[in-house]
Amino acid sequence: MSSDSNRPGQSASSLDEIRAARLQKVEDLKQLGQNPFAYRWDVTDHTADLQTKYADLEAGAEVDVPVSLAGRILARRVFGKLAFFTLQDESGIIQLYLEKATIQEHMGAADEQAFEHLKQLTDVGDILGVRGTIKRTEKGELSVKVQEYALLTKALLPLPDKWHGLTDVAKRYRQRYVDLIVNPTVRDTFRKRALITSGIRRYLEDRGFLEIETPVLQSEAGGAEARPFVTYHNTLEMDLYLRIATELHLKRLVVGGFERVFEIGRIFRNEGVSTRHNPEFTSVEFYQAYADYHDLMNLTEDLIATLAKDILGTLKITYQGVDIDLTPPWRRVTMHDLVQEHTGLDFRQFTTLEEAQAAVKDLKLHGAEDCDSIGKLLNEVFEQKIEETLIQPTFLIDHPVEISPLSKPHRSRPGVVERFELFVVGRETANGFSELTDPIDQRQRFELQAVRKAAGDLEATGVDEDFLTALEHGMPPTCGEGIGIDRLVMLLTDSPSIRDVIAFPLLKPEREE
Repeated sequence: MSSDSNRPGQSASSLDEIRAARLQKVEDLKQLGQNPFAYRWDVTDHTADLQTKYADLEAGAEVDVPVSLAGRILARRVFGKLAFFTLQDESGIIQLYLEKATIQEHMGAADEQAFEHLKQLTDVGDILGVRGTIKRTEKGELSVKVQEYALLTKALLPLPDKWHGLTDVAKRYRQRYVDLIVNPTVRDTFRKRALITSGIRRYLEDRGFLEIETPVLQSEAGGAEARPFVTYHNTLEMDLYLRIATELHLKRLVVGGFERVFEIGRIFRNEGVSTRHNPEFTSVEFYQAYADYHDLMNLTEDLIATLAKDILGTLKITYQGVDIDLTPPWRRVTMHDLVQEHTGLDFRQFTTLEEAQAAVKDLKLHGAEDCDSIGKLLNEVFEQKIEETLIQPTFLIDHPVEISPLSKPHRSRPGVVERFELFVVGRETANGFSELTDPIDQRQRFELQAVRKAAGDLEATGVDEDFLTALEHGMPPTCGEGIGIDRLVMLLTDSPSIRDVIAFPLLKPEREE
């Protein structure tokens, strides 16, 4: 009853046969004077709108109101003088009620065999334009009773079987276009991603933030501790880096007089790939003059709560089976207090690195012996033993100065900075701090980073002289923050992997997988 194109797991030979058969149909259409790759179609209606508008239409009833829509054929059931297709457009699906008498009545002058050609020359996967009226069948299925149709695009390759779907995970990412066609939940994820991104932009703009673009190619990669991608500019004859953050250029804008700036853009880090890491990802960074990290935490709570309420309609969500409550205020706890709470160790009591390393020996940390300061060791304890336990939204505050080269020293606690990281479901989602505005202190921290870089630390940065010159012109008290949009989308769409929320994630060549 249906066409060749919804068969599961075809071999290469059967795919070749299907493609050859469809190419023959392309030639048949051309012989009939029809273009199998049309130019346009007047779309006046969408399936979701029709489903909503006629939700109360009784079984067997018809509405003589003209509609015109277009979409992809997902299923075909063909009988003698009647056929039922399932048509999918961007908004959803609807049934097409295709009756020979009705189609021939309206298309006979142009195509005497219009109904037969519909049966013989269309396949699952083809894109079809239809005009007709609304009908609910006796079985209760809302349908478009088709009067006229046009084949707009002939698909040469079949879709996956509707029962088996596209289940190979790597193939889903590699052929995202097919994934989007056959998996409505995937389309919904990317629709929500677009709403989240536009919601962030609208939220910031409504509060006086101005979006200004900064360079992707940079002579000195800075603003984070991360391994950059290196490229080469032929004309300038110099190495350049893909940016690892937008921070230093946005702060230059604050020096120049913009009090609230932000940028949503791609960031590139030449690091590992996992369910929460991708070499290129999207972040939003924003900077506000005359404010500190307390102001940022308040803003962050409100921003994410606003997005959840506007897009999901609730502040109580479920992520991978775990209930998450996004209702502000969220817990705020220092790194020292959290480590003490979980391990009983108070790092504020240690006076030497050797003393601290001896104290953590029973924790069996990886790489504890490589830590060259108490602050780095404290951070290792947190990352290896505690981070994954922070399920409900939690602001981890007041980090060691050794791991925070761009943060302002804490105003009352020595050895730490005014910095926070937001953790939800055991992973970092945002990072912000009161910005370091002292150019002398900033130079010293850059120089320490440069020493590490010279010693082979691929994540350490060098000395950015131009940024230091900018600071020496005077930067007002400022706070800044970066939010990983991909991880935020994962949270708000209940997606287990970062690849599920990036339309086209970076993959190895297929032959290597």
